[in-house]
Amino acid sequence: MKTDNGRTPLDDAHDLGHEGRAARSDHAALRLWLRMLACTTQIEDEVRRRLRARFDISLPRFDYLAQLYRQPDGMKMKELSRYLMVTGGNVTGVTEELVRDGLVSRENSTRDRRAWIVSLTAKGRDAFAGMASEHERWILELFAGLDKATVQQLHGQLGNLRLQVTRRQEEKHKEQR
Repeated sequence: MKTDNGRTPLDDAHDLGHEGRAARSDHAALRLWLRMLACTTQIEDEVRRRLRARFDISLPRFDYLAQLYRQPDGMKMKELSRYLMVTGGNVTGVTEELVRDGLVSRENSTRDRRAWIVSLTAKGRDAFAGMASEHERWILELFAGLDKATVQQLHGQLGNLRLQVTRRQEEKHKEQR
């Protein structure tokens, strides 16, 4: 479908953000990569904006709470930093803020005296449950233009892409050893 100026919605999408870097003559894989990056960035920016406006919380703090919400018995801080893919120093700083806010508790591990176990407090669990529910509604809203079959197909295809990339990375690492 063309608009009054003779452009299609795909033409308009191409000109937004990261995609504007690619020429139509560039390889389809490059254009796909830039489109995925543009979509991810745009959705993430909107989620960040809404989390800040609605709950006065950053996306990294939301992700931190989400990891703990999935682990009712808590987790070691080192393990949490691996899940979040950040340094231990970053986790320590966020932990201190969340402990101060009463959302997280921190206790010495009974198995390893050098380790700390962090877990959500009742206040933290309740607060995150409300945020997660609203976050889910936002994601559904942002993807509302895609029918269920398309969402499932994209999910499957991107899963295949991840497996392919992971296998290639593993092969490269083996070659380098």
